[in-house]
Amino acid sequence: METEIDNRFKQRLANLERAYAEFDSANSLKTYSKLERSGLIQTFEFTFELAWKTLQDLLISRGYQGLNGPRPVIEQCFQDGIIDDGENWLKMLISRNLTTHSYNEKTAEEIAQNIKTIYYPLISKLMVRLQNERDR
Repeated sequence: METEIDNRFKQRLANLERAYAEFDSANSLKTYSKLERSGLIQTFEFTFELAWKTLQDLLISRGYQGLNGPRPVIEQCFQDGIIDDGENWLKMLISRNLTTHSYNEKTAEEIAQNIKTIYYPLISKLMVRLQNERDR
């Protein structure tokens, strides 16, 4: 019997899947105009937000309490083996904070490169893990 907590995880995952589809599309370009790069960064921002919140819902469904905010959720998921490469997940958090609170051309270029080479593969791997979790 599914609980309200399980349903919340599945609903959040459905939202994450839609965001990830946009992120995947934005990531598919080889080169970017400034506007396209901004779109890539924005899709990264909302995909990352939904990713950590979906992870939080998964942890709650496993009985965890009091993990508020992305850092403790990421750290617990790394400890539990739900995500790999906790260091780069925390780097992803820092990048998301930088992009949402200020704009700097050089920073945007660096973050876009990290999205392509580090963050997108990590989120893609997470998507498979979460979909497997849902389908159990």
